Amino acid sequence: MATLKVLMFPFLAYGHISPFLNVARKLADRGFLIYFISTPINLKSTINKIPEKYADSIQLIELHLPELPDLPPHYHTTNGLPPNLNHILQKALKMSKPNFSKILENLKPDLVIYDVLQQWAERVANEQNIPAVKLITSGASVFSYFFNILRKPEVEFPFPAIYLRKIEQVRLSEMVAKSNKSKEPDDGDLLVDGNMQIMLMSTSTTIEAKYIDYCIELTNWKVVPVGPPVQDPITNDADDMELIDWLGTKDENSTVFVSFGSEYFLSKEDMEEVAFGLELSNVNFIWVARFPKGEEQNLKDALPKGFLERIGERGRVLDKFAPQPRILNHPSTGGFISHCGWNSAMESIDFGVPIIAMPMHLDQPMVARLIVELGVAVEIVRDDDGKIHRGEIAETLKGVITGKTGENLRAKVRDISKNLKSIRDEEMDAAAQDLIQLCRNSNK
Repeated sequence: MATLKVLMFPFLAYGHISPFLNVARKLADRGFLIYFISTPINLKSTINKIPEKYADSIQLIELHLPELPDLPPHYHTTNGLPPNLNHILQKALKMSKPNFSKILENLKPDLVIYDVLQQWAERVANEQNIPAVKLITSGASVFSYFFNILRKPEVEFPFPAIYLRKIEQVRLSEMVAKSNKSKEPDDGDLLVDGNMQIMLMSTSTTIEAKYIDYCIELTNWKVVPVGPPVQDPITNDADDMELIDWLGTKDENSTVFVSFGSEYFLSKEDMEEVAFGLELSNVNFIWVARFPKGEEQNLKDALPKGFLERIGERGRVLDKFAPQPRILNHPSTGGFISHCGWNSAMESIDFGVPIIAMPMHLDQPMVARLIVELGVAVEIVRDDDGKIHRGEIAETLKGVITGKTGENLRAKVRDISKNLKSIRDEEMDAAAQDLIQLCRNSNK
């Protein structure tokens, strides 16, 4: 069969683009030609994430959204998007259907791999007789938990390790109500519509075998794992090198990396508790303390008075992006305080680093429960009012960096990391074969 041309269409969030890119690279390694489509602002930050060797096999394609008064082109991404413009971005993305359709007509791909958040893409592809499959950028435990609630609310989720606490349930139902309100008739049901044959998922049987089986049982789809999203630990930035050199002066496993992703921000109270927790713990740390666009603050003002002076050379606080894979891959890094976005959690496991889970919302609480169940994480539990406490943060940190807890977690996470790496190519080869077969069947 001639080279298969695949058009990949992630949602406009970095947390979705990254796993799509990961699969794009793996498919390109297996001889596929990839058209990677997103808005110009997203592609600009994507270009430097694609190694030189993919210059011919991964082509970036610009999708132009209609310009709406509140949504200039630099807002055609969720990164730095003011929350009140979220629904307008969704609307603009749906209004780009004619442009998307034109791109398909011009490129004539053999297959479209699209994000579950834009179910309409499959219908546009099918109108041109192009087969399409979803790529789920979260894991099977999260997907099956949500699917179970929405499709079979009367059936109790069969895995007690994955659950939501009271305050998390309240937040989730508020979010579902809000998203139902902004739904339009032609949105389709993302859990029912579309190709029933195959669903690609950013996970592996190594960590989620029983949840993958449950997904299959719930949906009757073939769930095909394509491996967790992991980036290469490369960085050439001079600023980064200075940070990595500093990390190199610390003992093995003595330093904790603290980061809450690119789109989640700590409240003032949380920030204070994390700062005092780090200070009381006495461990070394690198903390990425970011603020929403337009609300940037001077770090000194945002942190407790005198904090930076008191911690001295023991810690680094950054208010900009840090080379996460490079830090997690460093021998001095012994733990990761994380919001438990799927990509971050999987990256930490891949690099063999235990996680101190501090989930905030969406799927993060479920990811936190999964990695605790796997034995690679401990969770900092919020109280009934949703607050975290410095004392617990400090004690947990000490346990992970210098205590017995850390030794056990490290042994477990390294074991899982080894198993993940050993099955990675096999799972991806199988996924590539399934996609080739799907295209063949569609051409009959």
